[in-house]
Amino acid sequence: MRLYVALKVVLRLIFVILNNIYCIPTYCVWMLMLLPFRKLYPSLYWKMEGLFFNWLLAMVTMWSWTAGYDLVEVGDDIRICLEDRTLVIVNHQSTSDVPMLMANFNARPGVVPNIMWIMDWIFKLTNFGIVSIVHQDFFILSGKKQRDKGVKELRTHLRECYIPRKRKLMVLFPEGGFLRKRLESSQRYAMKNNLPVLNHVTLPRLGAFHAIFDELTPVQVTKYGSGNENFGSHDDIGALNADKLMWILDVTVGYPEGKPLDLPTIVMGYRRPCKTHLCYRLYPASQVPRDHEGMTKWLFDRWVEKEKMLETFYRTGDFPYESFCPSGKPMAPQVVRQDCLKFFILHVFFIASSYVHYQLIVYLLSLI
Repeated sequence: MRLYVALKVVLRLIFVILNNIYCIPTYCVWMLMLLPFRKLYPSLYWKMEGLFFNWLLAMVTMWSWTAGYDLVEVGDDIRICLEDRTLVIVNHQSTSDVPMLMANFNARPGVVPNIMWIMDWIFKLTNFGIVSIVHQDFFILSGKKQRDKGVKELRTHLRECYIPRKRKLMVLFPEGGFLRKRLESSQRYAMKNNLPVLNHVTLPRLGAFHAIFDELTPVQVTKYGSGNENFGSHDDIGALNADKLMWILDVTVGYPEGKPLDLPTIVMGYRRPCKTHLCYRLYPASQVPRDHEGMTKWLFDRWVEKEKMLETFYRTGDFPYESFCPSGKPMAPQVVRQDCLKFFILHVFFIASSYVHYQLIVYLLSLI
């Protein structure tokens, strides 16, 4: 058994390395070849970039899928928000959170090209960093001293990149770091300031969340009131103002037995197959108070609810979604299905592209 696991780890590691070699450079070469269109026909350039970005995220999705790390989604139906400006807020446990979210969005046609990710600046140094830079994701500075500077740069990025690209979803981890790294300091802060002491999540930070609301001020829709029971139709909301933030999608990630996966595990697949749960709760952005105190309380309340949901999930294996979903009509748990034929076709495309690019580079070098 140990020999089998060791062989599996080695083979997967070799495959993922090769997968990166024939995918990421190919993406960069295609983007370089399309670069003239960025000035001449920007809409075409960004449409093509989004398509290639989507295909690359499918490759990352394939790593977790082939290892047997499936996703189960439960809670509010999020299809009504995917074509509107939506802020996705997620609890942050480990390096596997981003790949698992990528796998989830990959299963939904047309979503991935319109996502902007807000990530720690350290991800710039990873193999996927160059892809995120080209895609115009945002790398936020970590650390207390850099926090104000990071928030200011985020505001600029929203005005200069996110809005002009007409992106829809934006993914933010308000906790600002992994659970294991921030838990102790978060609990100390909570006890010092008479706030809820949490064990399965950490208190969220408000800087980036507040900045996003300031730059993407939602239309105040009085028909929703302050309650959670009234949901308008997609057409009613989308017609108000397509450029404004319309929804807050709160995603709670729950790993089996409270033991998060991580990126090395996803790459090498040495942990047994398991199911990671994603619980969705969808709120109209107009429900979020705009004053600092009210916004802080609203966000803290969501995290206290996450704590209760995760406590139940870790104890029973099921999310208590019926008690916490704002729509009042949550969907039952269902496994996120991936398209293996899509994975095969994309492999053929990237390998063929790599061969063509290699031959082109060899030819150009021969002319020097």
